Amino acid sequence: MNQQVKMVDVATALHWINSGAAVVVDVRERHEFAAQHIPGAQLLPLSEFDPSKMPAVGEDKKLLLHCRSGQRCGLAAARLLATGYKGEINRLAGGILAWMAAGAPVECGATV
Repeated sequence: MNQQVKMVDVATALHWINSGAAVVVDVRERHEFAAQHIPGAQLLPLSEFDPSKMPAVGEDKKLLLHCRSGQRCGLAAARLLATGYKGEINRLAGGILAWMAAGAPVECGATV
């Protein structure tokens, strides 16, 4: 794995989110996001992933990508790197499945 890309566990991700230190990007598809998602996450589905549409990540924030189980966010990270993305990219290990298994909060039924 590229040194720019790091895997983070649920506890670390939850700490970042609760402290306002993370920009969370969900790369799952729209129907998956609507079913449940991490509160505050921004949707950028892998099927239409365009690195130029990434939300701005300030120097005081961490980019956190996530998907269902942790695989698709790796593909998204690779696409970011291929376009010359210079910042650190964090991937949620185990995706939203690990997030929910840990009892972390989700929002359901959102329209996208």
